[in-house]
Amino acid sequence: MTSRFRSPLAALVFSGIALFAAGTGANAQAPAADKPLKIGVSAGPYGDILREAAKLSAEQGVKAEIIEFTDWNQPNAALQAGDIDLNNFQNRPYLANQVKTRGYTIVALDESILVPAGLYSKKYTSFADIPAGSKIAIPNDPTNGGRALLLFQKAGLIKLKPGSGLYASVLDVVDNPKNLKIVEIDAAQLPRSLDDVAAAFVSSNYAYLAGLQLKSALLAETTLEEAKPYFTLVFAVREDRKDDPRIAKFIAVYRSQPVKDFTLAKFNGSLIPTW
Repeated sequence: MTSRFRSPLAALVFSGIALFAAGTGANAQAPAADKPLKIGVSAGPYGDILREAAKLSAEQGVKAEIIEFTDWNQPNAALQAGDIDLNNFQNRPYLANQVKTRGYTIVALDESILVPAGLYSKKYTSFADIPAGSKIAIPNDPTNGGRALLLFQKAGLIKLKPGSGLYASVLDVVDNPKNLKIVEIDAAQLPRSLDDVAAAFVSSNYAYLAGLQLKSALLAETTLEEAKPYFTLVFAVREDRKDDPRIAKFIAVYRSQPVKDFTLAKFNGSLIPTW
């Protein structure tokens, strides 16, 4: 079962049943063994893989409800509040930044999938064709924004201050020969921005929803070992739940051969299993 909501702290009702019970928060208890795990994910294809895993885990006695969020900040807020039991939507640098800036007691468990991103354009077939003064779009969250800037630097459109790394911001751009205007947009809206900008950074989940294929990107991230931390998703839980056996069992089912086969067949290289 899947639901979507915008506020991670609001109690929602669907199918006539209240999704969240009272008593959430830092001291919330683990769900009873007969209650489904609530697993948060950003809207898009990540949820398709989780739903496939949920079918298999139910056969092994662990039911799961997949809850989709419309904003990347929500799954961690809901996890910290105890509204969900685990989530699977973020890479380690993004989680580290959220822990640092928001004080979450959330830790990473096993890896799930590689989610490479690319630079896409509806107007141009090469970066050389992009005119001076054009707009390019990046995500408006710190780690993915930095990740996008690094890829635009690799494309030769900008140069960043040495050592900027994954947390680079537009303030770290030290050379912009085409005087490009860098606009920061919510990640989910980046595919739509392609009608208005010269090029945009789009991660594979949103590219998939928009019908964009990684092979059609002007430049895509690779699966080189040194790049993996930037686009490998992890399962995340509150620290007090890291040894929960039901969570461990669900993750083991997710990281199984049937789910791997499903992922490879359905996404054709846009989302890549790590196991």
